[in-house]
Amino acid sequence: MPSTIETPEIPKENNSAGIPDLRNRLPKLQPRRRQAPPSNPLPVPETPNLPSPPQLSSLSFQKPTRRILSRADHDLFLASPTYKLLLAFVFGLADSVVDTPVSALKDNDLSPAVKTILKILDNVQDVINRSPPEEQGDSRFGNKGFRDFVDLAAEEHFGWHKELGIESEEAISEVSTYFLQAFGNRTRIDYGSGHELNFILWLLCLYQLGIITPADFRPLVLKVFTRYLTLMRVIQSTYYLEPAGSHGVWGLDDYQFLPFLFGASQLLHHPYIRPLSIHQNLILEQYGKDYLYLGQVNFVNSVKNVEGLRWHSPMLDDISSAKSWEKVEAGMRRMFVAEVLKKLPVMQHFLFGSLVPAVDSMNKEEELGVPSEDLDPEGGEVVIMQDGMRHVHQMNSWGDCCGIKVPSSVAAAQEMKKRMGGGGNGLRRIPFD
Repeated sequence: MPSTIETPEIPKENNSAGIPDLRNRLPKLQPRRRQAPPSNPLPVPETPNLPSPPQLSSLSFQKPTRRILSRADHDLFLASPTYKLLLAFVFGLADSVVDTPVSALKDNDLSPAVKTILKILDNVQDVINRSPPEEQGDSRFGNKGFRDFVDLAAEEHFGWHKELGIESEEAISEVSTYFLQAFGNRTRIDYGSGHELNFILWLLCLYQLGIITPADFRPLVLKVFTRYLTLMRVIQSTYYLEPAGSHGVWGLDDYQFLPFLFGASQLLHHPYIRPLSIHQNLILEQYGKDYLYLGQVNFVNSVKNVEGLRWHSPMLDDISSAKSWEKVEAGMRRMFVAEVLKKLPVMQHFLFGSLVPAVDSMNKEEELGVPSEDLDPEGGEVVIMQDGMRHVHQMNSWGDCCGIKVPSSVAAAQEMKKRMGGGGNGLRRIPFD
């Protein structure tokens, strides 16, 4: 008989000591529940009633200046009729293009005033053609030829405004300040959404003078503002204007904001284009000329040398997950109020005159000894002393000491095209593109 091998019995005490009983220690599994997205506590700003233009006889025209020079000045502005006037004008423009593509507007829908404004923008294009950029190699920073463009436009704009029916030299001086600021800063050779707002303020001045009326609002967005956008893209590709700040005040785009507000209104109830459609190149190419939102996204994609919105425009990428254009449009309205009008660093550059009036008790530049922005030194540098060392900070730089100038992303795309066309190596990427 085979011998039987007995297996030694493991003591229960050792077995339990080596493998602890975890049945009562592990938490019980619970089914995952989808959490509701957090609701935005800020109400959606409504469109105030647009007041009638003032009596021209009551106005004393003046060159616009900065008046928001302290937090108290800012608080006065936010409680002023001018604040409501600006909201009513901008949101009124947005309301006028709800569910309306650019192609829905025909040339015979344009008033004589709107046609004259478009002619003025054509004149600006002619000035660009007569103001070539300076040779600066493959630099992607602002080209000093831009100053020649601004100087030539400043010489010729007087006659353009006369064609609008503005006869007073003082009125032209006031209105043209916003007009010339709308194309960028001559000293710093930069451009941002604040300059874009100056273009809207120029149109607001024309409304205050009775030259345009609410009946012109839809053409002002679909014809005039789209022409302005095209013009700014030409200026960017010609003079390489640097972004006035890092990725724009709103974090949406290096240079523009209003195409997203107006564009969201255009798409408000579109039957099949959704916010996520901005990731479909076919949609952008097919509908970009009809809808400002899609056209701006298409342009941004074309000038970035990193592919994908999530990499070069993460906020636009995040917004695309919204369920409807109503959500997007509401968010753009909140942004305009919270991130522009209610931000002191932004509004310190806002200009007030007789057509866009300040509150009488607000400070004045001359009373505080604050020099005009026109008197900034070349490049907009500010010299300060820190820890016994002399530092130079760029006005359009990141906040880090000593400031890093931000090159133009449009310039990067243009230089890439030049090198590819000439058979050279591709342009080295930099972290700001």
